[in-house]
Amino acid sequence: MFKYTTYFEEDVMTKRPYIKKEWCERVVSSRQFITLQPDGRLRFWAQIPEYGNRYLRVVTLSDQHTILNAFFDRNFKGGQ
Repeated sequence: MFKYTTYFEEDVMTKRPYIKKEWCERVVSSRQFITLQPDGRLRFWAQIPEYGNRYLRVVTLSDQHTILNAFFDRNFKGGQ
């Protein structure tokens, strides 16, 4: 079960209404590409076929179930 921060609900979803929560959950669940940030948060990437196979980056809190941020990452090429 995923949770969302107030920042995600009020800022991210307002600025990027084309991003679907189901995509965010799929990215985190796939665990395809993951990196740990110095602050303990985690970055997850996965391609979204429904959006032209672009890579969606999803940032979670350290619990890996609370989604903080999401955006399409133009610079991510996979396997970084």
